[in-house]
Amino acid sequence: MKLFLDTANLQEIREVASWGILDGVTTNPTLCSRENVPFEKLVKEICDLVSGPVSVECVSTRAEEIVPEARKLNGLAPNIAVKIPVNLEGLKATRVLSAEGIKVNMTLVFSPSQALLAAKAGAAFVSPFIGRLDDISHHGMELVEQILTIYENYSFETEVIVASVRHPGHVVEAALLGAHIATVPYSVMEKLAKHPLTDIGIDRFLQDWKKVAGK
Repeated sequence: MKLFLDTANLQEIREVASWGILDGVTTNPTLCSRENVPFEKLVKEICDLVSGPVSVECVSTRAEEIVPEARKLNGLAPNIAVKIPVNLEGLKATRVLSAEGIKVNMTLVFSPSQALLAAKAGAAFVSPFIGRLDDISHHGMELVEQILTIYENYSFETEVIVASVRHPGHVVEAALLGAHIATVPYSVMEKLAKHPLTDIGIDRFLQDWKKVAGK
């Protein structure tokens, strides 16, 4: 499974890239608004740090406006994937853009039917928001399982990005289901590598080594 970092913070991206496990980045307007860097400059710097896909979201709402905005975003770097919400206007735009070879990440997916339409429209990625479903007492991972089954049934090439990840358990569940990608906030990415027994074991080994070194 590929791991993307869900952030627009350059320091976080540099840090996770140094771990050797980073496959891509997802951003959104909210994340970009938190950074004190001009938007296009920020996007280009992120794309320079990451060799894999970098999702950048369109803010237009009509297909005839989304398409030129997406083309402009796609021109900022070769590894851009344009992010478009999954609705009727988004589907129209995705069909046009995918025919041009532009990778589209259809986002804000909350149902298997939305994911099916996104794949038929030619989306390269779909992003089901599992945490937001969990927040309203739905089982978000059930949606991921349904989407993966549909895609396997019909050999769709669209990759599933498990999004709105809230804790390491979400990442593990996604991997067990065979999701292609999980996009993870920095705080959760750190937790993936941690376990209290690991810390205890390291401390014990170091304490024992001091006894050896002191002889």
